[in-house]
Amino acid sequence: MSSPNTTVPGTSPPTRATPAPSSSPSPVKTVSSGPRRRTALRVPRGVRRAAGPVALLAVWFLTSTTGVLPESVLASPVDVARRAVELTRTGELPQAVAASGRRAATGFLIGAVVALALSLTAGLFRLGEDVIDASMGMFRAIPWVGLIPLFIVWFGIDETPKIALVALGVTYPLYFNIYGGIRSADAQLIEAGRMAGLGRLGLIRYVILPSALPGALVGLRYALSTAWLALVFAEQVNADAGIGYLMSNAQQYFQTDVIVLCLAVYAVLGLLCDFAVRLLSRRLLAWRASFEGEGT
Repeated sequence: MSSPNTTVPGTSPPTRATPAPSSSPSPVKTVSSGPRRRTALRVPRGVRRAAGPVALLAVWFLTSTTGVLPESVLASPVDVARRAVELTRTGELPQAVAASGRRAATGFLIGAVVALALSLTAGLFRLGEDVIDASMGMFRAIPWVGLIPLFIVWFGIDETPKIALVALGVTYPLYFNIYGGIRSADAQLIEAGRMAGLGRLGLIRYVILPSALPGALVGLRYALSTAWLALVFAEQVNADAGIGYLMSNAQQYFQTDVIVLCLAVYAVLGLLCDFAVRLLSRRLLAWRASFEGEGT
């Protein structure tokens, strides 16, 4: 009689039954990922941009309130705001802003047309560069504010010398930035355009002018700020209307609140123009990848 462990020849050995897996789930080991990182608080860029002016305004208010800054030296922001409401109610401030705006706009348009014509001629043609660029560099060294007496002799004491001074101040930054942008166009791109079959006008339209656009927009920002700066000087001489006219009258009567108000209006107008150029740059240069700074 064979034992249960013996194997009969010709038959397969008996298999041992494996235990069935347990239906209860095995415990899952959790791996800790360490301490959680705190998300940094992101402040909107608009708030960060306004932090500097708001801080300066707060320091001005505190020094005026505590008497550190006497009213005879500089009026407090409360007095300036009160005078702004008063002059707006009487209509003097809106009329002054409108008169100054007309002068700045007219002078800017004249200076922009002249600068564009000169920069294109000097930038696209060697003969134009030889004739124009050296002369512009020479005239740029002359302080344009010092030309006010000469402009009065040439154009009289009406609106013409004021507009001419603004136009002259606008011409230089626009000319040099557009001219520099044209001459900084990549020579390899120009050669590639020629190999693609572009003629001279095609190269100017599709290669050279787009390359000069960033420099032209930078020059536009400088030109707009220079236009308001030139207007400050122009309206101090024989003006019968405008923001500079209010400043001249306030200077005679030692009204520091009106002087500060006029300077603040100039600053706000310049800031609005700069903001408009920034928006224009974002739209026109959307195709151009540029460095926008690091961090949030």
